[in-house]
Amino acid sequence: MTDESVEKVTTSGDPKGGEGRSPGRLAWKRFKRDRTGVISACIVIFFFVIGVAAPLIAKLYGKDPYTTYASQDPSLLDAFSYPAGPNGGMSSEFWFGIEPQLGRDVFTFLLYAIRNSLGIATAATLLTTIVGVVVGVTAGYLGGKTDYLVGRVIDILLSFPSTLFFIAFMPVVYGIFVKPDDNIPTGLVVFSLIVVLSAFGWASIARLLRGQVLGLREREFVEAAKVTGASPMRIVFKELLPNLWTPIIIQSTLMLPAYVTAEAGLAFLGVGVTDPTPDWGVMIGRGATFYTEDITFLLFPGLAMVIFVLAFNLLGDSVRDALDPKSKR
Repeated sequence: MTDESVEKVTTSGDPKGGEGRSPGRLAWKRFKRDRTGVISACIVIFFFVIGVAAPLIAKLYGKDPYTTYASQDPSLLDAFSYPAGPNGGMSSEFWFGIEPQLGRDVFTFLLYAIRNSLGIATAATLLTTIVGVVVGVTAGYLGGKTDYLVGRVIDILLSFPSTLFFIAFMPVVYGIFVKPDDNIPTGLVVFSLIVVLSAFGWASIARLLRGQVLGLREREFVEAAKVTGASPMRIVFKELLPNLWTPIIIQSTLMLPAYVTAEAGLAFLGVGVTDPTPDWGVMIGRGATFYTEDITFLLFPGLAMVIFVLAFNLLGDSVRDALDPKSKR
């Protein structure tokens, strides 16, 4: 008996051995061996925990992001409305200092900024993934005129300069629901951001999955399912989707940090979330006006955003290498 035969007998006779060689377990083992991926995952989880627990942390801390503490204690700001204390007013009472001019607490403002920015980016990522999966799988499986029409729509969307379109289109969206003289509700801003980001983001993942499905639908297991009389719905969910989880997960992990920076950029340009709602882009935008006199206020949100985006991008690379080792360079 050859060594290969012995290995086959051992694997088939040992359920634990077979389970240990499942694609999911193999991917998990590869990921655990990637120190960069593990550290990045811990950093990403830390940011999400901070965002979810922001109200609790602020309550224990004893402050909120909206109160102008300088109005209660004018000594916190100097004659030029900058923090009177060193390093942006950092102290045991204000851990990250206070905001110039208004005197808001930077620590709690940053907590809620992380919460809001990650919430918008996560919702947009989920909606984008759902739309992209539905459109891509449908176009690839049906083929013909449907595939041609969807392909042309995808080409048009991918040809748009999305950032410029966001800047021009967001005021139009607000104008549909709000009168020119009225304040735009924060809920409408958040909803519009999620919808617009998703409307332009689904095309890339749909194109990827469409190509995958075009190749899979000609495989033997799909043809066998058709011969047995399986419905298209069953073929999609039982035969196609299990083979598409890897590209779906990889694209989603790479998409979320892109949405974080896009949302912050729109807030910085004044067409996204606006002050006084806490947001990464709002903090960076206000900090950019004070950085020559108080770099501390810009330092904390800028550094936090860079760390999160870098960690999530590294995590996405590690997930891709773990799920698809052939893609590793």
